[in-house]
Amino acid sequence: MKILRTVFRILVGLVFVYSGFVKGIDPLGTVYRMEDYFVAFNIQSFIPLSLYLTIFLCTLEFLLGISLLFNLWIRKTAWLLVPMMMFFTILTFFDAVYNLVPDCGCFGDALKLTNVQTFIKNIVLMGFVLPIFAWRKKYRSMLPAMGDFALLLVTCIAFSTLSIQCYRHLPLIDFMAWKVGNKVNKTESLPVTFYVTYKNKKTGEEKEYVSPNYPWNDSIWLADWIFTSQRVVDPNKDLGMLLRIEDQNGIDYTSSVLNNEDYQFILVAYDLKKTDRIGFLNILPFYKKATQEGYSFICLTNSLPAEIRKFRIDNGTAFDYYNSDEVVLKTMVRSSPGLILLKDGVVLAKWGFRDFPAYDRVKAKCF
Repeated sequence: MKILRTVFRILVGLVFVYSGFVKGIDPLGTVYRMEDYFVAFNIQSFIPLSLYLTIFLCTLEFLLGISLLFNLWIRKTAWLLVPMMMFFTILTFFDAVYNLVPDCGCFGDALKLTNVQTFIKNIVLMGFVLPIFAWRKKYRSMLPAMGDFALLLVTCIAFSTLSIQCYRHLPLIDFMAWKVGNKVNKTESLPVTFYVTYKNKKTGEEKEYVSPNYPWNDSIWLADWIFTSQRVVDPNKDLGMLLRIEDQNGIDYTSSVLNNEDYQFILVAYDLKKTDRIGFLNILPFYKKATQEGYSFICLTNSLPAEIRKFRIDNGTAFDYYNSDEVVLKTMVRSSPGLILLKDGVVLAKWGFRDFPAYDRVKAKCF
């Protein structure tokens, strides 16, 4: 039984540590998902609290994982573990049934699960958590109670500080498609596969074939088999998330930007009303030097044309603005504004607005 208790404790601890860590080092991504839930449940008044709740919940989840993994203060932390799991199991049940939010983000962007998969994962996890709660008095730490508390307190301070640091700058680990080193101009479509199922009229046997590789022109075969269903495997189902760059007249400039063989600077601000204006002012000297040397510098936003015109006048920004999907812009860089350097479709570097570099420094390091 002791071995079973240890296995349960370590398994749940690993899940909680991993889940808390990948969300905690990308707090802005977690904030976006939390805001989606507040909108789905029509409690938009909680949106200003999203960041604080994100830091708190990610830190709590990480702490519970550390407590279980290293057998620290489990008698106390078990009382937090069960209600937390019950809350998220109920939440993901409604998500699985009604699809309130397309991506719950239980493992951030490090590991994608469907809403149904997330609910099943929580049900399985509850099967481990409830016994841990029942056995909570049987777990014995090697340290005194104050030693456990001190370690958890240090962990809490360290992890919350790390999470705040990642919010103020950029994630410690970038799980996005636009991470440094990735090629982002892969826009070619992959082939779609069609599967057809036929049923034998006499035996009831069913067979699935890849279309058109089945005996559709065999009249003898068709006499005994009848079509029942078809399914499609489309590897391009997420192409709607690909970046599309349009001017205010709807003209597509995506290819000219992403396939630019020279250095290409992209300033990302998904909503100009929410972006940091000081960041825009700080990037102006950079923009002037880059364009003087002949490099392309554009801004991508999801704001309306009238908002763009007003923002440009109010802040004296002369670079060209283009429109893109808000969700895609949020995945490009976890900062508003944020700066991306591309060359021939490859991400060379990214900066948040608090870390905008001097142009000469970028030129010496990246060019």
